[in-house]
Amino acid sequence: MNKTAAVYQRIKGDILAGVFPPGARLPSKRAMADQMGVSVITVENAYRQLIDEGYACARERSGTFVQRIDGLAPPASDHPPLRFLPEEGPDPEAEDPYFPYSVWFRTLRRVMSEYGPRLVERSPGMGCARLRNAIAAYLMRYRGMYAPPERIVVGSGSEQLYESVVRMLGTQRIYGIERPSYRQIEAVYAGSGALIDHLELGPEGIVTEALDATEADVLHVTPFHSWPTGATAPAAKRYEYLAWARKKPGRCIVEDDFDSEFFQPGKPLETLYSMDREGSVIYINTFSRSLAPSMRLGYMIVPERYMPLYEEKLGRYSCTVPLLEQYALAEFIADGSFEQHLNRKRRRLAESRDP
Repeated sequence: MNKTAAVYQRIKGDILAGVFPPGARLPSKRAMADQMGVSVITVENAYRQLIDEGYACARERSGTFVQRIDGLAPPASDHPPLRFLPEEGPDPEAEDPYFPYSVWFRTLRRVMSEYGPRLVERSPGMGCARLRNAIAAYLMRYRGMYAPPERIVVGSGSEQLYESVVRMLGTQRIYGIERPSYRQIEAVYAGSGALIDHLELGPEGIVTEALDATEADVLHVTPFHSWPTGATAPAAKRYEYLAWARKKPGRCIVEDDFDSEFFQPGKPLETLYSMDREGSVIYINTFSRSLAPSMRLGYMIVPERYMPLYEEKLGRYSCTVPLLEQYALAEFIADGSFEQHLNRKRRRLAESRDP
């Protein structure tokens, strides 16, 4: 069999098997030639034969497309016809009325123009300095939190950061989590091989009796907004958590500060991280709620005493967030757009709650 016939039979077989379904555009002649290791002339001749036999048709300036052939039985195969998933189209009902689309996409364009080749380089393991500096400045300005940039770790959302906590602290520890809690907290810890103790959640946080009785070494809490109960821990409960950590060497608290940007009314409550004087609180937050669910980007503040352990366990891994998103978010925060967005969103959420 000559090369043209071999290419023809291969493409014909793919058409009949559904690899190229009716209406699909075949790869360009150059792309197909590179893929099959033949000349462009060979592919051109094979395409012409497919067109002559009615398997494909040529559209001027558009390419070569697969024809629909009703009643044609596919060749014998060990595999069923390839079925493609329905593709997602625009959904006007899913549009977020609070998201600043124009500002965000303008920021993306500016970053692509200014940083260019830098954006395709490998990201530093803990995230780019530009974003870590912007987060540190924002936290100090808005939350009064002292978070040195060299201890801020950028990750692709809270779930990836939960996993980082387990990899850093180890699976030999017992992790105490609220019951009920956000389902992904338990899923990630359990999936990472960690031992879990469920601690009863009351209207103001984990009940004292459960906290006193647990054998946990690590306490994962959502003191601002526990899900699904909506419980917020007052100052007294937060100090109780910190006192729990001090009772036994090596205890650690993971503060999951989800939703804290939307505290209503007034200034947000002081974080456990800011109240801590022992360096026992690992702080985690995400931009998925404050910006958009598709924004898989969060950050973790590692206490100074845990930095050597972080470097040992996780220091060799790459950051999971593309540099384009990191630089764009850094610019969005640094130029004030993020805080303007938060102010507008808080205002609209407050208005929507009013009777």
